[in-house]
Amino acid sequence: MRNLIRRLARRRDEPCPAPPAPYPTRLRPWHIRERAFNVRRRGLDPVEIRAFLHQVADELTVAQTALVAVQEENVRIKSALRAWQSAQSADRRYR
Repeated sequence: MRNLIRRLARRRDEPCPAPPAPYPTRLRPWHIRERAFNVRRRGLDPVEIRAFLHQVADELTVAQTALVAVQEENVRIKSALRAWQSAQSADRRYR
């Protein structure tokens, strides 16, 4: 009740507190693991939330690792294609 009265009594020209920082543009596993939620009187079970966040972070780690592997394979295939195209164009010049 005191907090409510203090907020209501606060002067209008007083600046409001800054909003929480937005999520990063690229979510990383440690962002999920370190995310904290406000605990309310009748809120959710913090242990269950933490376990879920760790599960999501693990799946995100697997997905990002697979993405890096696919990107590396893409670069390898493009390089092989360029080499093959160069070899084919060189063969045609000598015919």
